[in-house]
Amino acid sequence: MSVTDADDGAVGLDGRIVVVGGGLAAARVISTLRRKKVTGPIDVVTAEQHLPYDRPPLSKDVLAGAKDSSALRFDPEKLDISVHTGRVATGVDTRARVLYTDQGDLPFDGLVIATGADPIRLPGTGEQFTLRTIDDALALRDRLTPGTRVVIIGASWIGAEVATTALARGCAVTCLEYSPAPLAKALGTDVADHLLPWWSDIDLRCDTSVREVADAGVVLDDGTIIPADVVVTGIGVRPAVGWLSGSDVDVDRGVITDEYCRTSVPGVVALGDAAERWSPRADRHLVTEHWDDAGGAATTAAVALLGETQAYDPVPYFWSDQFGHKVQYVGTHEPEDVAHITTTSDSDALDTVTWISPHGTLTAWLGVDRPRDVIPARLAIGSPAADFAAAQA
Repeated sequence: MSVTDADDGAVGLDGRIVVVGGGLAAARVISTLRRKKVTGPIDVVTAEQHLPYDRPPLSKDVLAGAKDSSALRFDPEKLDISVHTGRVATGVDTRARVLYTDQGDLPFDGLVIATGADPIRLPGTGEQFTLRTIDDALALRDRLTPGTRVVIIGASWIGAEVATTALARGCAVTCLEYSPAPLAKALGTDVADHLLPWWSDIDLRCDTSVREVADAGVVLDDGTIIPADVVVTGIGVRPAVGWLSGSDVDVDRGVITDEYCRTSVPGVVALGDAAERWSPRADRHLVTEHWDDAGGAATTAAVALLGETQAYDPVPYFWSDQFGHKVQYVGTHEPEDVAHITTTSDSDALDTVTWISPHGTLTAWLGVDRPRDVIPARLAIGSPAADFAAAQA
């Protein structure tokens, strides 16, 4: 991959910037640009009909009914920007500096790619819900009524949060999981096995493969049909970068960038779920599909447009609220890392997990209802695991 030099393709303070995407990453880039005294026009192109909003509350407070909105503090008039809602990017000519959309072309001097990710859906003609937008959350919430047969495909982070809310709203919940335990792919089976007691009120069926979603319910690989009134698919997302096909912007899984959020094209940056950013710390490109990363990279992406370099390579962090517990994870563990599990003394429930590399360094940490330990753990990633253990003793 080739990326732009720090001063190559820099956008002037009066240049025209187009931001593709209307989420957290886009909102924070725009705010940063205005704080950096960018006076030129800024256009925002977003396929949704809404101004930027937070996504984590969708599977928590919004789905549970505690909130009807998760809108961010974002004032287009105050920021002096043009927001084009309901408008879809269809392509880009980076040499002519033109963004193509379904409602006409937009010229630009600098381009921000922050289109996020799209949920993966399963084959079949049956109705299936995903949970990615505010409209998804409100539509699904209306269907989670007492006695409703809800089948969730995937005991994932999002699957667990939907199951938590559906159960609390009186639904009969079944969850179909391909792996031997919830989150086994993400955390490893030894860790995931400790989560099984949380699912005691769910009809959890692990080692189960799904063929399709039909009108009558979910069809398993063996032909068995699991009847459902509501089907929720939570098996992951893909960076929304298909519209860049045929352009000069290098794309693999996501848009390839360096640690400065710069792409292969001068004056074009990418961040958030759509980006596959180089991590010197991990020595590889990473797609980090989490709120913390989308917001944190905004300053780096904004200043990169202006020809400055401010590397962004944090220790990843995310959290999940499920079955009455807050699960927090920092770092990135690899298959060869060894997981050390601790449980509570009174109930033998999962307490913490530390992943240690073959070289003895702490690569990742997970805590259950341990919010005070998150910052020390995040600071310790990459240091000798023995030092972290001694500090925790």
